[in-house]
Amino acid sequence: MPAVTTPPAIVQQLHADERGLATAASAAAFARFARDRQLLLRWLGRHPAVGAEVMKLAPNERDDVQARIDLQTLANGTPPLKARPRIGPAAPEAKLRAWYGEAQRRFGIRWQLLAAINLVESGFGKVRNTSVAGAQGPMQFEPATWRAYGLGGDVHDPHDAILGAANYLRASGGRTDERRALLHYNHSRLYMDAVLRYAHRIATVRTSFAEYYDWRVFVRTA
Repeated sequence: MPAVTTPPAIVQQLHADERGLATAASAAAFARFARDRQLLLRWLGRHPAVGAEVMKLAPNERDDVQARIDLQTLANGTPPLKARPRIGPAAPEAKLRAWYGEAQRRFGIRWQLLAAINLVESGFGKVRNTSVAGAQGPMQFEPATWRAYGLGGDVHDPHDAILGAANYLRASGGRTDERRALLHYNHSRLYMDAVLRYAHRIATVRTSFAEYYDWRVFVRTA
């Protein structure tokens, strides 16, 4: 449980953490602010009524709060992971950013959307398990979809997976209709909404991508 649990206090803490992210004097300090925000947002995901009050008081926090509520609701209906969690480091932040940019130039899918998918699917590749549906790799492709859109690459390689995801999204109409393409990627509207909200925040808040990159991963197991 976070140190603050009332909506006004949570808003105050979220805003304080955002100021800390913008002025952090070191990578370690930045990570502390990022993870404090993450824990608050995760708690709000489990307490949606409080989250709704926070969004009323601080509309600028709506993307992060609603995305977490969406993903928590989605997780509540998903079987927990039965295998032992396999966690590893993400590819370097700068390399991920370069690969998203390469995919955007090649396939016309904006880099923020690809980053948001990478975040939601695997915490930027930190979670290494195959999903209960058989999806694999940092962008979580099912084998048949990877064979069709993976461009002959390695589904576990982050560069190849990002390009494959952009290829699949373009084939699904993602250059002109991101919502439709995301529903091809994952049929859940909760998933679609969360990804779009994270993508919007990455596009509009300068520190967001680096903040999300510093978030820890949490895996619900049996």
